[in-house]
Amino acid sequence: MRILLTGANGFIGGQLLAGLRARGHEVVAAVRDPEALRQKLPGSEAIAVDFNRDTSIEDWRPRLEGIDAVINCAGVLHGGRGQDIEAIHAVTPIALFDACAATGVRRVVQISAISADADVGTEYALTKKRADDHLRSLPLDWTVLRPSLVYGDGSYGGTSALRGLAGLPMVSPLVGDATMAFRPLHIEDLAETVVRVIESERFARRTLEPVGPGVVTLRELVASHRAWLGLKPAVELSIPLPVMKLAARLADMAGGGPLGSTSLRQLLAGNVGSEPAGVFARAIGFVPRSLKEMLARRPAQTQDVWHARLYFLRPVLRLALALMWLGSAVAGLLAPVSSYAAVDAALTALGLPTRSLAVAFSMFDLMIAAALLVRWNVRLLAVIQLIVVAGYTAVLTILAPSLWLDPFGALLKNLPILVAIGIWAVLEDER
Repeated sequence: MRILLTGANGFIGGQLLAGLRARGHEVVAAVRDPEALRQKLPGSEAIAVDFNRDTSIEDWRPRLEGIDAVINCAGVLHGGRGQDIEAIHAVTPIALFDACAATGVRRVVQISAISADADVGTEYALTKKRADDHLRSLPLDWTVLRPSLVYGDGSYGGTSALRGLAGLPMVSPLVGDATMAFRPLHIEDLAETVVRVIESERFARRTLEPVGPGVVTLRELVASHRAWLGLKPAVELSIPLPVMKLAARLADMAGGGPLGSTSLRQLLAGNVGSEPAGVFARAIGFVPRSLKEMLARRPAQTQDVWHARLYFLRPVLRLALALMWLGSAVAGLLAPVSSYAAVDAALTALGLPTRSLAVAFSMFDLMIAAALLVRWNVRLLAVIQLIVVAGYTAVLTILAPSLWLDPFGALLKNLPILVAIGIWAVLEDER
């Protein structure tokens, strides 16, 4: 079968791509950067799509030529920074589904979410539901899959945050009473589900809730992952919901992500679904493996421990760099010229206005601080910071080389700062 798979570069999509290819299917990966996918998975067939812009039926008609089935698993947790959640979850999938109906591609599988309900009320849930409802209204052999929390050997988004909580030293911060429930499903079992659904007509025009075999609370999830990482049990720290909501709003200002308001509301809404235990297993024809079984099957490695421990150091490092640039800006604006007499003397000798330059560079530092706080273009911002710090260091070395001998390390501190910027860039760039 020749299958068009959207979102093939994501956590779920990548596993589906591998699983479908292993079963002998031809998969056309619809991704934003086909070349990057081909480098990661040599031999993959990929085409360029952008769910932010490909919002009409005509955008999808030519891409469906020769396609037997479509699987849509494109998605984002929230909008912002060039990600239009309305387009990605609703407008573009609806255009794709309508194009399938218009071109005769009858088999369509939609990867939704178990919490994609109006009662949840988040933009994530409502936009997912719009696409689900529209697909179910079309004369196609559709299947809507609404999985609970999906975890695996890798992680992304919420599962990464879960590992981060498990990897914190000494304490395990928990949301409220931490009784929020999940039926976690391993990514391999979701991939097997999709393969069975796409290969059988008996799942046509059905909505399934892929879930694991047991209900697990947030407290149990964190404790299980901490044990899997080989870390000693930690003191549980219950964070009241009002405090969590305030923290989530602050996280929204810095880009949201798995720590933002959307994630918190999705968490509080529950992730167990509406079906009794065993319904999904009987429908799909196999029993998904339990969290305990799957964690034991693949012991944590060094990179897993590193990832868990570095997860929350990433925002801390970003904040530290932002505060450094902000402090530099404030110091440059408020400090008297006499505080940098050596530099002033060198600039004056060259006929340059010391105070005006100090104000200009301070404003530039302020812009860098703001860009860090809103998580603007990571790669470009990293390059800008490296150039600015290296430039400051080189110019000051020429103008006032004695600063290298300053007992407070006026220039020497720039060396670890350059390293910190490089580490931040690596941690921040997830894809």
